[in-house]
Amino acid sequence: MDTGSFTRLFAEFDRGEITPTFASLRQSARARFASLGWPTAHSEDWRFTNVTPIIETPFVLPPAPNTDREHLPGLPHPGTVRLVFINGQFASWLSTLHRAPRGLQVGSLVNANPDVAPKSLGQIADFKDNVFTALNTSFVSDGAIVAVQSGTVVEQPIEIIYLSQPGGQPFAVHPRTLIVVGHDAQATVVERYLSAGEGLPSPSGRRAGGEGIFTNAVTEIVLMENANVDHVKVQQENAQSFHVANTQIVQAARSVFTSHYLGLGGGLVRNEVRVRFDGEHCESTINGLYLGVGKQHLDNFTVIDHAKPNCASHELYKGILDDKSHGVFNGKIFVRKDAQKTDAKQTNKVLLLSDDATINTKPQLEIFADDVKCTHGATIGQLDATQLFYLQSRGIPLDAARRLLTFAFANDIVHRLKMESLREELEARIVR
Repeated sequence: MDTGSFTRLFAEFDRGEITPTFASLRQSARARFASLGWPTAHSEDWRFTNVTPIIETPFVLPPAPNTDREHLPGLPHPGTVRLVFINGQFASWLSTLHRAPRGLQVGSLVNANPDVAPKSLGQIADFKDNVFTALNTSFVSDGAIVAVQSGTVVEQPIEIIYLSQPGGQPFAVHPRTLIVVGHDAQATVVERYLSAGEGLPSPSGRRAGGEGIFTNAVTEIVLMENANVDHVKVQQENAQSFHVANTQIVQAARSVFTSHYLGLGGGLVRNEVRVRFDGEHCESTINGLYLGVGKQHLDNFTVIDHAKPNCASHELYKGILDDKSHGVFNGKIFVRKDAQKTDAKQTNKVLLLSDDATINTKPQLEIFADDVKCTHGATIGQLDATQLFYLQSRGIPLDAARRLLTFAFANDIVHRLKMESLREELEARIVR
């Protein structure tokens, strides 16, 4: 398919770009983008997701942001270090960088320490085989950087907000995030993707005022030896939005990574998480929850690469689909030839609340070592009739019983969040 609609924006973007920092990286990505082509139904990793609506939308460059604060959520913690980007531009006036403790570098990429960025940028999320990552890198000019020095324990959460404000025409924005956590360091990072004035879609799957904003995000996370990172991503864009994201993580020896993804919005969504173990005795926990209503399409793609021995991964994704929504889960676990003593578990559970809701689930294991413990499985079902009957027999009306059981199913993921205020906020959204 033709990539010209985006290629034509390159020259216009370059005319407004004043920093040459990432020029070489952009040019390499553009050459690769032109040669890759868009994914089609013939691609095994994309056969359940049609990207034609993205390709055929005439996107423009994002409009300039305004200074409106009303669309920002409350801080998940009083001492939160917050970075805000509006339509891809760093909004320093809404950020709270002054709260950053010693040992934490946080801010925009263009102002980052050159020993961290651009040195590390583009080294984890490889655009050679991913057209959307290549497209993101083709427009990279700024983004968020979080760099934690070795031995530093950052007590307060670090929150990165990417807010899209309508500008009258469909536009594409390409958020870029780089997180580097040093030896024996620890941090909690929250990424939030929001649309101005929007939250969960309505039951019809539509909301007035949407204009087809395309968020194409790339996040690179590096954990050095003994690092510990708790990462949360919340996607709450409006029902007209397109959201494609690639989060890639590389872990050094004895590092611990935990990720929680909550997909609560968007019209067409593809969320990718890729973890690679580059050292022994690593541990990774990958949790996800996606809620679909109306005609939403929510695609979840994960890859966990056990490239080293003595590592453990635990993966749990849950989906709740109503109306005519469509969900996809494609989870891959690779155990390399020398990755003995691997312990890998993968589970996907889906709750269908409507006869018209559909799910395509494809858990995969590829094992090339013989001394491993690996399991995977998928379950798809409706609300348990016995449980509904039990609740009704205790005087709870049917609708309330359905809501209670649905909330319990979803909250199994949400209650794992360590930040109480964020957990309570998301619980309230799920109840609504």
